Amino acid sequence: MASSTSTSIQRLLFPPSKPQRRQFGPVSAATRTPTTTPTPRTEAPAPVDSSRLEARVEQTENGYWVLKEKYRAGINPQEKVKLEKEPMSLFMEGGIHELAAMPMEEIDKIKLSKDDVDVRLKWLGLFHRRKHQYGRFMMRLKLPNGVTTSEQTRYLAGVIATYGDQGCADVTTRQNWQIRGVTLPDVPAIIEGLKAVGLTSLQSGMDNVRNPVGNPLAGIDPHEIVDTRPYTNLLSSFITGNFKGNPTITNLPRKWNVCVIGSHDLYEHPHINDLAYMPAIKNGKFGFNLLVGGFFSPKKCEEAIPLDAWVPGDDVIPVCKAILEAYRDLGNRGNRQKTRMMWLIDELGIEVFRSEVAKRMPGELERAAEEDLIDKKWERRDYLGVHPQKQPGLSFVGLHIPVGRVQASDMVELARLADQYGSGELRLTVEQNIIIPNVENSKIEELLKEPLLEKFSPEPSLLMKSLVACTGNQFCGQAIIETKARALKVTEEVERLVSVPKTVRMHWTGCPNTCGQVQVADIGFMGCMTRDSEGKVCEGADVFVGGRIGSDSHLGEVYKKAVPCKDLVPLVADILVKKFGAVRRNREEDE
Repeated sequence: MASSTSTSIQRLLFPPSKPQRRQFGPVSAATRTPTTTPTPRTEAPAPVDSSRLEARVEQTENGYWVLKEKYRAGINPQEKVKLEKEPMSLFMEGGIHELAAMPMEEIDKIKLSKDDVDVRLKWLGLFHRRKHQYGRFMMRLKLPNGVTTSEQTRYLAGVIATYGDQGCADVTTRQNWQIRGVTLPDVPAIIEGLKAVGLTSLQSGMDNVRNPVGNPLAGIDPHEIVDTRPYTNLLSSFITGNFKGNPTITNLPRKWNVCVIGSHDLYEHPHINDLAYMPAIKNGKFGFNLLVGGFFSPKKCEEAIPLDAWVPGDDVIPVCKAILEAYRDLGNRGNRQKTRMMWLIDELGIEVFRSEVAKRMPGELERAAEEDLIDKKWERRDYLGVHPQKQPGLSFVGLHIPVGRVQASDMVELARLADQYGSGELRLTVEQNIIIPNVENSKIEELLKEPLLEKFSPEPSLLMKSLVACTGNQFCGQAIIETKARALKVTEEVERLVSVPKTVRMHWTGCPNTCGQVQVADIGFMGCMTRDSEGKVCEGADVFVGGRIGSDSHLGEVYKKAVPCKDLVPLVADILVKKFGAVRRNREEDE
């Protein structure tokens, strides 16, 4: 790789050394298609004994939910940590202030406080980077629908700027911000600062509901089915108890993802969420059919299946609450690899699971609408670049953020661009990119000349534009390999070898937890350790091929296992030629 390219990647990923109500609708016309039929399960579940449907948790006098004594045998270590001390007490009872005043050396001497730092703080969105950044934390926010303001962006930039080369931020695959370099003594003040600008990090990690995802073009898309922002905002408010904490749903068996679909493009990836709201009309009334159970894990990946249920728009929260409570009450808490909600659905069977959800609803849970509003022949649109909004005279501009990494100075500039050219708003996407909405058409030409757009291009190459990478072992202790810089390097080298006729989505994840969602990519890379041709241990990747998103979604499968990272470039070039119509550059030149 040329030295100039290496320098550009270093500059992109690593910071400089100096610190520095509610109206739901209208629904647009669409080609209506029959509701997706459930994917047949390989084995019918055994009949469910009534004792299996007894709730395994109970509410304490102070409002928290804990595992009943008789169900505590064989639980996993994380469940034991929750039993020893309620994680939400760090927030709801102010425990974070006492913890933040303790030196890390003192914290590590006591198991309870060490578990606070390494496990329980995740309920506040704080992840200790013990392995690679001892004493520093990643903080994950709640950003429903990926919508944020220039004021919020400047505040976050100010936080990470104080940490110099230890501070940066990432756009995540759930339309969210993660900021890095945070130190424990600063946490109480940061939490107060977040609150002042309308943000929270509460309940964004561990066994909680993650950021509600929606259409990144909500409210501005000429072809949207429904504006998802009111729904995702309601979901986030319910989940966090309006930033005060909601202990009713903070003791789940595992993490839980939710999205609301607003367009035919399915930008929200419904098939990989625990709950997906699919817009549908029933008896002339707008509402949602429900998909449940989609998830990734090291041992098993499943696409969401229909619950055979429809709720009116006004019942988005009651059904979410009912599903969460059924999962909380009945989910397994043993092997962490078998505690996601789909494992419970498989054990009970979809009809029994549905009946448990119905029991927890305030009213009747209706069967699914016969038709949903998704046009399954719709060709997914590219939101990068300049596109007209539904509002006359306005456009949105999609910017490519290479592998989602930004520095404090980038965030300050993004905020300025949002104010100067738009309405002071930014939209984050699940592909780790950013959209500036509400730009007057008369200002487009001037915006496109801004220096920041040389780094965050509205017109990236076909291989770069959909490149996604998780944090990797630069910061994450679970990652086996480095991902972000390597993803950029491999892609740039592959682009020198082949020319592709269309966008090819490539995703990188550093470990089998698959935060980079490699199974939905055209080509995915999952980090592993392997041996090279000389028998030496080296970083490698299992290569996946064939993932699809949209109405014909499909999870990719392993194409080749344990490929040394240094051997990936020719392999990827070969895959692109064989499966994606790429042409080798030397052949292009000859022709």
